[in-house]
Amino acid sequence: MTKHHNEAQNRRPIYTDPWARNEAWRSHPIFSKASNFKTLFPGLGWATAAFAVYCTYEHFMLKDKKHH
Repeated sequence: MTKHHNEAQNRRPIYTDPWARNEAWRSHPIFSKASNFKTLFPGLGWATAAFAVYCTYEHFMLKDKKHH
């Protein structure tokens, strides 16, 4: 199944603005606000889970027998 070069050429986007190709990266999904918010605090989820496990361990396992 061979394709003519005209078919391949028609699939490429045609930019009328000479700078549009250079500015196309701005609309990439990795630069969206949702993506930036997810990566704002990269270890917060793991740190919260570890802190909750530590607090639970301390509350139930490390009880001080002498309360004043």
